[in-house]
Amino acid sequence: MESQPREISIPAEAFEHLRAALVQEGGEAAGVHALHAAGFATGESIYELFVGSTGRTPEDTGPGRFFAGLADFFRSRGWGTLTHESRHPGLSVLTSVDWAEADEESEGHPTCAFSSGVLSYLLTRAAGAPVAVLETACRARGDARCEFAFGSEHTIQAVYGALVEGGTLDDALASLRSGAD
Repeated sequence: MESQPREISIPAEAFEHLRAALVQEGGEAAGVHALHAAGFATGESIYELFVGSTGRTPEDTGPGRFFAGLADFFRSRGWGTLTHESRHPGLSVLTSVDWAEADEESEGHPTCAFSSGVLSYLLTRAAGAPVAVLETACRARGDARCEFAFGSEHTIQAVYGALVEGGTLDDALASLRSGAD
């Protein structure tokens, strides 16, 4: 009989300390990549906890029930609230106004790389195909909410390119709609 992964509670500020230590040791980009990779690797255990808490796999539910269950799972464990919105045929967004990983004391950088990795694993597992996740807004950057856009790697790369060029998520979506991605 398989056992559930062990689960512990730690203060949300642990993310701040992990991020600071990783950035100090390897720089900003290396810290973000390390947190994302650690989140993706941790996603497997979180998936098992999620399935164990609901008694159903994502395949057993439709998207509405899956995202409602995912929101309940994270909220009940102190991560924060999540809402799901489909913004484009190939892109959806998970939004939170109180996500625990967001470090509002940061220097204006998005700070939810671990969560992006976790969500990428969970959504990949639920979809049965690779799902990329990009944090497009973050309370740590002064935004009103954290937003995690997700879709295929191609779509997320197009969104990332638009954001790097100074555009917004809405600009990127308009570009995708017009086929200019």
